[in-house]
Amino acid sequence: MRFSKPLFFATSALAVVATSAMAQTAPAPTILRPGRMQAQAHGASNRPDKAPEYPGGPNALGAFFQENLKYPEAARVKGISGNVLLNAQVGANGQLTGFSVAQPLSPECDAEALRVANLLPPWHPARRKGFPVAVAIQFPVPFANAGVVKFVKEPIRKNDAK
Repeated sequence: MRFSKPLFFATSALAVVATSAMAQTAPAPTILRPGRMQAQAHGASNRPDKAPEYPGGPNALGAFFQENLKYPEAARVKGISGNVLLNAQVGANGQLTGFSVAQPLSPECDAEALRVANLLPPWHPARRKGFPVAVAIQFPVPFANAGVVKFVKEPIRKNDAK
């Protein structure tokens, strides 16, 4: 019985040290999904009711990448395709800052994704109770395999078969 109290204090002190060490690590960015945003009666002050949005929506963002993205020659030769997943912060003013690669594809594609991301215009900021708030986001930068061409075979009509 004599050793039970010191053992208890030792484990509780260890728990405090472990908890304070975990509190110092930065939290992972929140991935916002527009379909799941809703007003919160007593939500956290940094949790938005409305997600940030690229001006013109997702289709306009895709068009921006098509216009500005240059498929790296080294990636084309190797046949690399896929998405580079980027992290960024959308400020209360809509400016994007702090770009970093969350999921790399290749060094060439990662560098090109960061180059084009720095060209992005300001977004519509996230909103909390009607006021703009800064949030962290993740978004993909698509790299399609430009070496693959798909042909659509049209059906042969009876008149053309002669």
